[in-house]
Amino acid sequence: MHDLSTRTVLITGASSGIGEATAHAFAREGASVALAARREERLESIADDLSEYGVETLVVPTDVRDEAQVEALVERTVDAFGGLDVLVSNAGLGRGSEVESLSTEQYRAMMETNADGSFFATRAALPHLRESRGNLVFVGSFAGYYPRGFNPVYAATKWWLRGFAHSVAAQVGETGVGVSVVNPSEVRTEFGSEEGEPFEERFDPGDVTEPEEVADAIVFAARQDRSTVQELDLYRRDKFGEI
Repeated sequence: MHDLSTRTVLITGASSGIGEATAHAFAREGASVALAARREERLESIADDLSEYGVETLVVPTDVRDEAQVEALVERTVDAFGGLDVLVSNAGLGRGSEVESLSTEQYRAMMETNADGSFFATRAALPHLRESRGNLVFVGSFAGYYPRGFNPVYAATKWWLRGFAHSVAAQVGETGVGVSVVNPSEVRTEFGSEEGEPFEERFDPGDVTEPEEVADAIVFAARQDRSTVQELDLYRRDKFGEI
């Protein structure tokens, strides 16, 4: 497995929740960490927190829906650290709504963040991941496996993400790049705050998955050298009782 203390990691959606927990998990292992999201002040605060691990960090405010910003993000990361070993494609957006009541703006925001953003980041990072024989880790979802009547467009983006990830794996596996998908069900994060009550308030500690659990799975996938973790599913234990 890779020694993560020699690796450079780029995390999108790093300003809270799974992204923030993942930044801490990699920094504890000694990795250099580039943090990307739209909230610069929040990223700076997280970078300050990571200083306790004695690692190098880089803050790059980025809207993953903008391909030029994503390309600049990857370029700045490579320039700062001399290469790129791991991309964690974590930035995502969810809106729960029936199709008839979902606005075009909401639809496009989800598609552009979850699908376009993942594509832009992957396209920009792959040449560097080939060079480092690195790892690409996508944060998927339980919604990428099962129909979700209350947020069908969000679910569709996560089905797309899994199909994209596995097809990219087929394309780049022979070049030494590992591609993994980590699929949680509900996680106690800010997710859902755009519509009112976020998951971190809706669920009590211990009721659903914590961000740190997902971060540990991401780190495990990124450690792999010759083998690849294709998918890791992290579902709360009573989840299948709802299906």
